[in-house]
Amino acid sequence: MWRFFRTTWFFFGIAAMVGLAFLWPEVGDLFARYSLLKIAVFASFLITGATLETSSIINEIKNLRGISTAMLSSFVFFPLIAMPMAYLFFGQNRDFVVGIAILSVVPVTIASGIVLTAIASGNVPLSLFITVGTNLVSILTIPLSLDLLLRFGGQVELPIGGMIRELLLVVLVPTILGQLLRIKFSERIKSCRPCFSTFQQIIVLLIILNAVSSSTGKLGEFGLGVVPMFLFVCLLHTIALAMNLGLSRLIRLPLESQATFTIHTSQKTITISFIVWSGYFSGYAMAMIPAIVYHITQIVADTFVAHRFRNAIRKQHGE
Repeated sequence: MWRFFRTTWFFFGIAAMVGLAFLWPEVGDLFARYSLLKIAVFASFLITGATLETSSIINEIKNLRGISTAMLSSFVFFPLIAMPMAYLFFGQNRDFVVGIAILSVVPVTIASGIVLTAIASGNVPLSLFITVGTNLVSILTIPLSLDLLLRFGGQVELPIGGMIRELLLVVLVPTILGQLLRIKFSERIKSCRPCFSTFQQIIVLLIILNAVSSSTGKLGEFGLGVVPMFLFVCLLHTIALAMNLGLSRLIRLPLESQATFTIHTSQKTITISFIVWSGYFSGYAMAMIPAIVYHITQIVADTFVAHRFRNAIRKQHGE
């Protein structure tokens, strides 16, 4: 019984978090008020930095093949797949078409992608560089891409300072601090690795709880009309995962990097989606629904994908 619980507790946890979010949607406000999720994510990146081999970070700087292909996938291939599907499924719903366009052009997530990469036993340095690279490049690509996809005449201005500050505070600072801690406590850190893995999974459960609870109002207002969007997003994300797995194999990445590339490059950030929507497309009231639904779907789906990769990587290493 204990062995069954030890191997399945996380999946029961996902169901519990989704149920709790609908029963107690105010928990999202609680997270925001006390910055609970930010603190947890900071701790997660601190652990990530402490467990990373410094040499692996240095080596990954040279991996232009993986990082450049990730940018192509996120900013070119994803929109080329998503927009024809958007017009095919929701051609009569301008709000959804606009929302899917916004979703298509934003960069990858900052927190969940790296946390899930760690759970998958993937290449965390590659995940870090994909995060920083796509988020910085998106400052230039989002206005041009939206103009091309929607023929939107306005100039989309992003809070460049805020984006860079968030990358520094959420990703780089705790990772560097973790590397410094590694110098002094390397042996103790090695002995705590199993606990770190469990902590990373708890962080994902908190992200799911926060994402669902923060979205119940919007989803509730839309009612059953959100079901087609869920089906659409499940199909879109599945295609993105398959495409990125194929790309990672095409450029001959090792299995750990395949896990990173497949999971992280298939994800999209809800934060920048909201910034773009609220600043320039708030007249399309339902245009945030695709980003909200994709955000929930990617976290839940990629959790299962991460566990499959972890099992494959352990098998490859004979563990």
